[in-house]
Amino acid sequence: MKKIRLQAAVAAALCAFASAHAAVQEKPSTLADQQSVAVTIYNENLALVKDTRRVMLDTGPNRLALREVSGRMRPETAQLRSLTHPGALALLEQNFDFDLLTPAKLLEKYVGRDVRIVRMHPQTGAETLVAARVLAANSGVVLRIGDRIETGLPGRIVYDGVPANLRDRPTLVTELTSTRAGAQTVELSYLSGGLAWKADYVAELNAADSALDLNGWVTLTNTSGTAYPNARLQLVAGDVNRVRDELRMAAKSAGLARAEAPVRAMTQESLFEYHLYTLQRPTTIADNQTKQVALLSASAVPVAKELVLHGSDYYYRSSVGGIGQKMKVGVFVQFENRESARLGLPMPKGVVRVYKKDGAGNAQFIGEDSIDHTPKNEKVRLKLGDAFDVTADKKQTDFKRRDTYSPWSYVHESAYEIVLKNAKKESVTVIVREPVPGDWSMLEQSHKHAKAASGTAEWKVQVPAEGSATLKYRVLVRY
Repeated sequence: MKKIRLQAAVAAALCAFASAHAAVQEKPSTLADQQSVAVTIYNENLALVKDTRRVMLDTGPNRLALREVSGRMRPETAQLRSLTHPGALALLEQNFDFDLLTPAKLLEKYVGRDVRIVRMHPQTGAETLVAARVLAANSGVVLRIGDRIETGLPGRIVYDGVPANLRDRPTLVTELTSTRAGAQTVELSYLSGGLAWKADYVAELNAADSALDLNGWVTLTNTSGTAYPNARLQLVAGDVNRVRDELRMAAKSAGLARAEAPVRAMTQESLFEYHLYTLQRPTTIADNQTKQVALLSASAVPVAKELVLHGSDYYYRSSVGGIGQKMKVGVFVQFENRESARLGLPMPKGVVRVYKKDGAGNAQFIGEDSIDHTPKNEKVRLKLGDAFDVTADKKQTDFKRRDTYSPWSYVHESAYEIVLKNAKKESVTVIVREPVPGDWSMLEQSHKHAKAASGTAEWKVQVPAEGSATLKYRVLVRY
């Protein structure tokens, strides 16, 4: 009997507690209550938001509705704490309402419920109210009006109210208890999608292709469903490991026009194995907005231009027909991210777009390439395209199989001729880079090669102005 009475008492207490919470009036909090907001954005469409607000709470149960949070919030990461009275809040339950109020959503919520239809007389303009029940709202509306089933909207729909879980703005509703009454400053922190950043770089080559001016921008994109006014902005550059989930969506943004050289407005520091960039002033990140913030600026950075002919390894394994094989010569520029080269700054991954002035002094786009995260004292190498005036013809001039001592090994001997042509009025140097497979040795060559890697032979061939040069070589390959 004692056990039964105890269970009854606990049940009664729980019911009383639930009734007390059910009777608690919801306290809305909007951006007007916001004291500050800090946003840290990572590379992979992820952000940490810290939203500080001044709210009024009662002693005991409270239902706090934090409006205008991110619509892409990951609610399992949300944490609410009191800054003025640490430990004063005890969180019991939270609900993230991101089903936003629209005419279509409101109609969906009223499926199976009664509404009223306002009809207007076509001659007199008089309005009448007709009761109806919403039967379906998929690809249109189906209504029961009296003993008839009607489709379409015969008039305006009048609803009795807005469902509690249908909000005009994304809202986090928190059930909590407070040991203190009155105003408190609380901080809501959470991870969110819909906020992304990337680095964009604009480089301009000088007339001699020997140096460039480099400007870096951070491009921010906000599709999270809310704005972050006067936010403290920080960016983390690096590949942060995350558990992937099916809700993650990639942010897409349109490219921006080339801007003038920025004034560097961000400082950087090491954070764990990443780099943290901090904007030195607050900025407003509006919803559905793409904005640019200055990242870095450097002038007269020394560069080296290279013309590179890349081969393929497949034609060392068999006889290749054809009199000649046209090959494109790639154009690369390279610079060092060092202080001695007037740079020496950690460069987040992004796209480098390169320009050069024409004879009239107008900057023309000459190519772009993407770079990965590049620390200081590393090289940056960009492929800008393929040369127009420098071309190459390649053909295999000989191929033979050599005898082997094992049925599982192969020995091939092959010879090649590469003719490099230069239509420019100045001489150029072309780097011929051939990926030779297996165990190989050079038998003959018209120009001395360097073994750039275990499977790469490299020649630097000088091609005279408006002339040509021929590279011939014979190689023995063992598998």
